[in-house]
Amino acid sequence: MSISGLHVTVFAWLATACIGWGWRRWAHVWPGVLLAVPAPRAAAWGGVAAATAYALFSGWGVPAQRTVLMLALVVGLRQGVRQWPWPLVWLLAMVAVLALDPWALVQPGFWLSFVAVGILFASGSRQKAGPVRRLLREQAVITVALAPLGVLLFGQLSLAGLVANLLAIPWVTGVVTPLAMLGVVVPPLWDLAALAVQGLVVCLEWLGGWRWATLFRPIPPLPLALCGVACGLLLVLRLPWSLRSAGLVLLAPMLVWSPKRPDIGEFEVLAVDVGHGSAVLVRTAGHSLLYDTGPRYGPGSDAGDRVVVPLLRALGEAPDTVVVSHRDSDHSGGSAAVRAAWPRARWLSSFGEGERCLAGQRWQWDGVDFEVLHPTPEHFGPDGQGRLPSNAMSCVLRVGNGRRWAWLSGDLDAERETRLALAQPHLRADLLLAPHHGSASSSSPVLLNTLRPSVALVQSGYRNRFGHPSPVVRDRYNARNMRWVASPQCGAALWRSDDPLSVQCHRDTVRRYWHHPGAPVADDGDEADPGG
Repeated sequence: MSISGLHVTVFAWLATACIGWGWRRWAHVWPGVLLAVPAPRAAAWGGVAAATAYALFSGWGVPAQRTVLMLALVVGLRQGVRQWPWPLVWLLAMVAVLALDPWALVQPGFWLSFVAVGILFASGSRQKAGPVRRLLREQAVITVALAPLGVLLFGQLSLAGLVANLLAIPWVTGVVTPLAMLGVVVPPLWDLAALAVQGLVVCLEWLGGWRWATLFRPIPPLPLALCGVACGLLLVLRLPWSLRSAGLVLLAPMLVWSPKRPDIGEFEVLAVDVGHGSAVLVRTAGHSLLYDTGPRYGPGSDAGDRVVVPLLRALGEAPDTVVVSHRDSDHSGGSAAVRAAWPRARWLSSFGEGERCLAGQRWQWDGVDFEVLHPTPEHFGPDGQGRLPSNAMSCVLRVGNGRRWAWLSGDLDAERETRLALAQPHLRADLLLAPHHGSASSSSPVLLNTLRPSVALVQSGYRNRFGHPSPVVRDRYNARNMRWVASPQCGAALWRSDDPLSVQCHRDTVRRYWHHPGAPVADDGDEADPGG
């Protein structure tokens, strides 16, 4: 449960009232206390101290920091008989937060928190309203104004957010938070607080299950996104409706924008940086295929949920087909998250339930051919399960347009590679997804001599315990003048069929000064140190 600025403010208000009441009662015992520190001053600064303690207790998140600093600024100004305009207080609180934590600038919570507060200040109504009407108005304003910012930061619009907040904020503020705080004194109240949270979660899960609860959109370029954010601000400011509605013109480019796709007859391969595992996105002019779903990092944590699904949604992709090469967790660990995100996608694998990948399967998208080369029907038993070890059952996929070809082979071992290459010596490939992450048990000389690839993409973990890519494999690549790039140094690697000799490394295109430089990316036969 995230502690928001509202909870800190409510707690500060209660603490201020209690301290003021107690201070006046204390004056009956020690009359000089009011002369030393007047009750309003003691209550105000006591409330700030209590809010600070509560914020520290709750984790000292950006919303809590912002609230405590703004409370302290407002109290300090009022105690000094000063009334600053709200923009100055707002900016000063922002400077104070960044002075304490400069890295907060790159956190979505920082922007959501301060933009929300600024919007509430700027759009505040001059008319008095009851608490229910004020809550409805504030939540409607925040929902509308922050929607474009949500697309920029998360690639999604929460259509159920208004209803969820109207339900959650009063319940958490009026029931969960008081019970949780009183539980410090009366521990059984924590059980009641837990029941209150569980009831809230049931309602929120029901809201989240709505078909249109969340609308996903590709994350637009910064100029278009800023135009969308300006639209959100215009819609909620105290301006004539003619000016507000004009802001919708600024929103349209952000909503209709989509990333550039390959031309008809061309394709691109994106080797996603998922650590030591495999996840590859193949895109054509109108379709996309996901090859492997990334590793499982631990209980309840996998690359599918943390990397693959957010990345595909940020790119505006909904895979038509998902191929999971084999059952090893570094290739199939994210399958559950991917299947939940796109349940209608065609699913091919060499294990479990669903359709099997079998040699001879072919299809074409937008002038690009897809062909499965391994395993064969003989590799499966009567029950549909593989007869070979897991790696040897890897689905081998060949993608090409007649001029350029890409070869994806999971963790296929050298023996199976050799048999496959000798059975079809005419096969060629410009791009090779390094089999088994560059292990010495794969990338056999027979396969490399048959395919004659120009580029190899190695998906391996930084300083992985296996030492992939193996020095033996690197020597084989270098001896054949193959350019190879590894994800620890390159990040996500993009290869395009219309520019087959180059690889675009994400670490280079979006490099930041705080990024670890790692080792140089191997290029034109130069060897890179996998250990960084």
